[in-house]
Amino acid sequence: MKLTGRSVIGSVRRLVATAQNGLEVIRFGGLAHDVVASPYEVTERKRMYRLRHYFPDNAPDADRPVALLVPPLMVSADIYDVNAEGGAVGILNRAGIDCWVLDFGSPATEEGGWQRDLADHVVALNSAIDTVNELTGRGVHLMGYSQGGMFAYQTAAYRYGKGVDSIVTFGSPVDIVAGLPFGLPQGLVTEVADFVADHVLTRLPITDSMVRLGFQMLDPVKTAKSRLDFLRQLHDREALLPKERQRRFLEHDGWVGYSGPAAADLLKQFVAHNRMMVGGFVIRDRPVSLAELECPILAFVGEVDDIGQPAAVRGIVRAAPNAEVYEASVLAGHFGLVAGSTATNRTWPLVRDWVHWLGGRGELPEAIAPMTEHVEVNPQRSAATRVVHTVGTLAEAGAGLGSALGSIANSTLRGSVELTGEAARALPRLTRLGMIQPHTRISLGRLLTEQARRAPLKDLFLFDDRVHTNEAVAARIDNVVRGLIASGVRPAARVGVLMETRPSALAAVAALSRLGAVAVLLAPGSEIARAVELTGVNTIIADPENLRDAATVGRVLVLGGGDARGLTIPPGADVIDLEQIDPAQVALPGWYRPDPGLARELAFVLVTGTGAKLELKYITNHRWALSAFGTATAADLDRRDTVYCLAPLHHSSGLLVSLGGAVAGGSRIALARSLDPARFVEEVHRYGVTVVTYTWTMLRDILDADTFPNGHPHPIRLFIGSGMPAGLWRRTVERFAPARVLEFYASIEGDVVLANVAGTKLGCKGRPVPGTARVELIAYDSATGRIRTDAQGFARRTADNEVGLLIGKASEAVDISQGGLRGVFAPGDAWMPTENLFRRDSDGDYWLMDRRDTVIQTPRGPVYTQPIVDALNDISAVDMEVAFGYPAAPGRTLAVAGVSVRAGHRLEPKDVTEALRSLDPVRRPDLVYLVDEIPRSSTYRPSTRAIQATFALKSGPTVWRHDPATETYEPLSDAVLATLTD
Repeated sequence: MKLTGRSVIGSVRRLVATAQNGLEVIRFGGLAHDVVASPYEVTERKRMYRLRHYFPDNAPDADRPVALLVPPLMVSADIYDVNAEGGAVGILNRAGIDCWVLDFGSPATEEGGWQRDLADHVVALNSAIDTVNELTGRGVHLMGYSQGGMFAYQTAAYRYGKGVDSIVTFGSPVDIVAGLPFGLPQGLVTEVADFVADHVLTRLPITDSMVRLGFQMLDPVKTAKSRLDFLRQLHDREALLPKERQRRFLEHDGWVGYSGPAAADLLKQFVAHNRMMVGGFVIRDRPVSLAELECPILAFVGEVDDIGQPAAVRGIVRAAPNAEVYEASVLAGHFGLVAGSTATNRTWPLVRDWVHWLGGRGELPEAIAPMTEHVEVNPQRSAATRVVHTVGTLAEAGAGLGSALGSIANSTLRGSVELTGEAARALPRLTRLGMIQPHTRISLGRLLTEQARRAPLKDLFLFDDRVHTNEAVAARIDNVVRGLIASGVRPAARVGVLMETRPSALAAVAALSRLGAVAVLLAPGSEIARAVELTGVNTIIADPENLRDAATVGRVLVLGGGDARGLTIPPGADVIDLEQIDPAQVALPGWYRPDPGLARELAFVLVTGTGAKLELKYITNHRWALSAFGTATAADLDRRDTVYCLAPLHHSSGLLVSLGGAVAGGSRIALARSLDPARFVEEVHRYGVTVVTYTWTMLRDILDADTFPNGHPHPIRLFIGSGMPAGLWRRTVERFAPARVLEFYASIEGDVVLANVAGTKLGCKGRPVPGTARVELIAYDSATGRIRTDAQGFARRTADNEVGLLIGKASEAVDISQGGLRGVFAPGDAWMPTENLFRRDSDGDYWLMDRRDTVIQTPRGPVYTQPIVDALNDISAVDMEVAFGYPAAPGRTLAVAGVSVRAGHRLEPKDVTEALRSLDPVRRPDLVYLVDEIPRSSTYRPSTRAIQATFALKSGPTVWRHDPATETYEPLSDAVLATLTD
């Protein structure tokens, strides 16, 4: 090629300009430019933040909408003014919007900056909102980029939306699990996030250089390209100057450090446990949920954003079911959403129009539309968009091959972890169960001690909108132990606990366990005097509400309600106020050893039933541990779960399933004061409840109240409990889809625990939980109460679908002198019979048929009550039902079903006929009796005795008789009535 003089001169000039500009960049970090920042004044200075007010010289205008912009922790607050005239504050100011920016500063330069946690920033933003509200007299449009948007959501929910007109976020993830990088499985990410939060971030500060490098590594191709473009244009100063401020921001000035505690909070609460999505994240000991949000929300979605991925950002529509949520989709990456030409030309003009629309000064732009949870994305279009956005650095074929290989690898990894994750969690529990021997030290108190030692700051339980950590609970339990010792309570003593559901009740039960005493759990309002007489209790721990009842039967130790609660002590009562005992002044005796309970030793006594049916259930430490670890295993409970305990602690479901399962699984426990449907819906969201425990018909009240309309988003994945009728089960899974029901059966007499883990057979009790007792069904004559034997005198095992007595293999920890059996299948073997009759289907699943003492003995043979109850409950019009025997004449007992009807429904004889066709004709009830209401016990079990006591055999339209000839139910006539009573 022939060089001309002009080209040589041009090359020299280009070389000189490159050298001059390069030297300036080396010396000063960039090119000198005349772009100045937008004017602002610092209106408020506090330890956590500075509040900037932009364009403070503007004339005051009471009608101006107000925007408060929040940066993420790792990015300077200047992000909203990087492009000056084309930046956020410049565009919004020209649109007549009053702009305020929260500046958290850098932890490297702020006092105590490296110790800041996530709650510090939420509380700081909360304070700034109050300030702006007060100074402007208006609500704010709260706007946040990336984690700043997460702060906006969290703070608005924390203050229940007060003073917030709307929320606008940019690339702010909510459903973190939906946007995990590289398709990583949640279980793996949870483990890694927890480890990093607990063991890395507590020791290693994240400096600004580390932050900058991290962001650049997220998109190394784009970083390299931008630097190459800069070098190529280094000779052309005029071309570089308009972008110089943004380049310097990204290369050097825009990044700030990230305090370890705040990063740990982010990982634990929002990555490992995804609590932005499910609710129950904790701010200053308060559980918070995005379900509190009711103001309009606009979320900007970056189509090629790899940090705030679209699926994660769109999680807000489910997390905030009470808010109107809109979205605007922008072809931009994470940074490009708020800075750069795309933000100047699209993002901030849309924000301007959003604010004007809410103020009634314009139309909603077409680019802003209601958000939908599922957005169909064409993979080919998405891939092509990403290729174009990265300036075609990779060939389309290569990218497609890499994507395919990555998809295969991701699917394999995800599948492997999902298949092994549950087993990995279950294995240590089952191993521990298998290692428990009669002399093994195991108890509720011991498991709580282990948790407090392992994770002292982890949340343990929630109650009345307060969160209590392992450390705080352990301290409370130890203080109660000292109070009990000072009051003369010793190991092995039986001490009554008569308390409503409250933190002090849990502390009392755990303190007795830690002391080695036996907790006798008494239900408020029950037959306390009779229970005390049967159990030998002479001391009762009571809360102030139950003090008077407890004082009538013995010495009372009052716990709960704080110091200044004005106790009213009955005259002559022997009462000690444990809250007035100073634990520090109690000297521990030489005999005290914390958590001394052995597996074989008695831990709890449950009092069930009333009157002649009042029974005592004795639970050893081994039996409690069996149920605790069995529940945790069957329900796959882990530290991501929050278990909501609807059942009171004095009920076996509350003590063994809720408390036991949560403690064994390392889950949080949320205690409900009572069954209140309105409070239920609030606390499910606020606490982030994933598992709900129930007894019998508890969920009927919640369904009838319609607090969760069909399709209403919720975080619940599982209901666990026992006694739920089949129809109520069906209603529950339909209303709370995709949540499942895990129905348990657990015998108090032995170690038998069944669980319907799959949840596909409604009404079925499932199969034995691994690690619990081996079970068998043996032939049983319900009329005589005798076991049927074979020719050698051993018990005969039942065939498939044959009704038999359920028995469990007795472990060394079980005392078979309390009704056990020996020589059942072999000489000397030991088994514990349950009180219940079952059948086992051909798949190996067990179905409850009846209690031994409630089988109805009719002239045609035994009639079992549970199949009748389940069949009738599956009628949509039926509310509740019971079945019992009625002696109509000497030697003639009729099988009767009492049925109440749901409000707004009508039940016809033909409905009953169709529902009961599934039963063998000889197992159907003779009569179906309509009643206005079926009373329930304190545990929500329909009261058979109450209906049986009021039943009178008479003809009429409310009593329907089964006609064996037509196999239908018809109103009972006088003529047929006469034949029944002969």
